[in-house]
Amino acid sequence: MANSELFSLFTLAQAAPGGGGLGQFLPIILLFVGMWFLIIAPQRKRQKAHDQMLSELKSGDEIITSGGVYGTITNVKDDRFIVRIADNTKIELGKGFVASKVAAKEAE
Repeated sequence: MANSELFSLFTLAQAAPGGGGLGQFLPIILLFVGMWFLIIAPQRKRQKAHDQMLSELKSGDEIITSGGVYGTITNVKDDRFIVRIADNTKIELGKGFVASKVAAKEAE
Protein backbone atom coordinates (compact mmCIF):
# COMPACT_ATOMS: atom_id res chain seq x y z
CA MET A 1 0.00 0.00 0.00
CA ALA A 2 2.86 2.35 0.73
CA ASN A 3 4.20 1.95 -2.79
CA SER A 4 0.90 2.95 -4.35
CA GLU A 5 0.66 6.06 -2.13
CA LEU A 6 4.20 7.04 -3.03
CA PHE A 7 3.44 6.51 -6.71
CA SER A 8 0.33 8.71 -6.53
CA LEU A 9 2.28 11.50 -4.82
CA PHE A 10 4.98 11.25 -7.49
CA THR A 11 2.44 11.52 -10.31
CA LEU A 12 0.77 14.53 -8.65
CA ALA A 13 4.15 16.27 -8.31
CA GLN A 14 4.83 15.75 -12.01
CA ALA A 15 1.42 17.10 -13.00
CA ALA A 16 1.85 20.35 -11.01
CA PRO A 17 2.48 23.45 -13.13
CA GLY A 18 6.05 24.79 -13.40
CA GLY A 19 5.38 28.20 -11.85
CA GLY A 20 5.48 30.35 -14.99
CA GLY A 21 8.27 31.86 -17.05
CA LEU A 22 8.63 35.16 -15.20
CA GLY A 23 9.09 33.48 -11.83
CA GLN A 24 12.06 31.54 -13.13
CA PHE A 25 13.78 34.65 -14.53
CA LEU A 26 13.02 36.99 -11.62
CA PRO A 27 16.27 36.23 -9.70
CA ILE A 28 18.31 36.85 -12.84
CA ILE A 29 16.50 40.13 -13.48
CA LEU A 30 17.03 41.24 -9.88
CA LEU A 31 20.72 40.35 -10.12
CA PHE A 32 21.10 42.46 -13.27
CA VAL A 33 19.30 45.43 -11.67
CA GLY A 34 21.57 45.14 -8.62
CA MET A 35 24.68 45.07 -10.81
CA TRP A 36 23.43 48.14 -12.68
CA PHE A 37 23.04 50.22 -9.53
CA LEU A 38 26.21 48.99 -7.84
CA ILE A 39 28.67 48.78 -10.73
CA ILE A 40 27.56 50.15 -14.09
CA ALA A 41 25.81 53.41 -13.10
CA PRO A 42 28.63 54.75 -10.87
CA GLN A 43 31.22 53.89 -13.53
CA ARG A 44 29.25 55.79 -16.18
CA LYS A 45 29.01 58.76 -13.82
CA ARG A 46 32.79 58.77 -13.25
CA GLN A 47 33.42 58.49 -17.01
CA LYS A 48 31.16 61.48 -17.75
CA ALA A 49 32.94 63.55 -15.08
CA HIS A 50 36.35 62.58 -16.55
CA ASP A 51 35.23 63.46 -20.10
CA GLN A 52 33.95 66.84 -18.88
CA MET A 53 37.26 67.50 -17.08
CA LEU A 54 39.18 66.70 -20.28
CA SER A 55 37.03 69.05 -22.35
CA GLU A 56 37.61 71.91 -19.87
CA LEU A 57 41.42 71.63 -19.75
CA LYS A 58 43.30 74.57 -21.23
CA SER A 59 46.85 75.89 -21.50
CA GLY A 60 48.37 76.59 -18.10
CA ASP A 61 46.48 73.86 -16.24
CA GLU A 62 48.55 71.46 -14.17
CA ILE A 63 47.72 67.79 -14.66
CA ILE A 64 48.69 64.32 -13.52
CA THR A 65 49.05 61.63 -16.17
CA SER A 66 47.86 58.07 -15.70
CA GLY A 67 51.53 57.14 -15.26
CA GLY A 68 51.91 59.57 -12.36
CA VAL A 69 53.85 62.32 -14.16
CA TYR A 70 53.01 65.90 -13.16
CA GLY A 71 53.09 68.55 -15.88
CA THR A 72 51.66 71.80 -17.19
CA ILE A 73 49.67 72.00 -20.42
CA THR A 74 51.27 74.39 -22.88
CA ASN A 75 49.14 73.70 -25.95
CA VAL A 76 45.84 71.95 -26.66
CA LYS A 77 45.32 70.02 -29.91
CA ASP A 78 42.29 68.05 -31.11
CA ASP A 79 43.37 64.67 -29.75
CA ARG A 80 46.37 65.44 -27.51
CA PHE A 81 48.04 67.92 -25.22
CA ILE A 82 51.55 69.35 -25.30
CA VAL A 83 52.73 69.08 -21.69
CA ARG A 84 55.81 70.66 -20.08
CA ILE A 85 57.16 68.22 -17.50
CA ALA A 86 60.48 70.00 -16.77
CA ASP A 87 62.46 73.02 -17.98
CA ASN A 88 62.94 72.71 -21.75
CA THR A 89 61.17 69.31 -21.74
CA LYS A 90 57.82 68.95 -23.48
CA ILE A 91 55.91 65.82 -24.43
CA GLU A 92 52.81 65.14 -26.47
CA LEU A 93 50.21 63.28 -24.44
CA GLY A 94 47.00 61.66 -25.66
CA LYS A 95 43.91 63.10 -23.98
CA GLY A 96 42.94 59.70 -22.63
CA PHE A 97 46.14 59.52 -20.57
CA VAL A 98 45.32 62.50 -18.37
CA ALA A 99 44.25 61.13 -15.00
CA SER A 100 43.25 64.35 -13.27
CA LYS A 101 43.74 68.06 -12.96
CA VAL A 102 45.87 69.24 -10.04
CA ALA A 103 43.79 71.29 -7.62
CA ALA A 104 44.78 74.92 -7.09
CA LYS A 105 45.84 74.25 -3.46
CA GLU A 106 48.26 71.48 -4.52
CA ALA A 107 49.76 73.68 -7.26
CA GLU A 108 50.75 76.40 -4.79
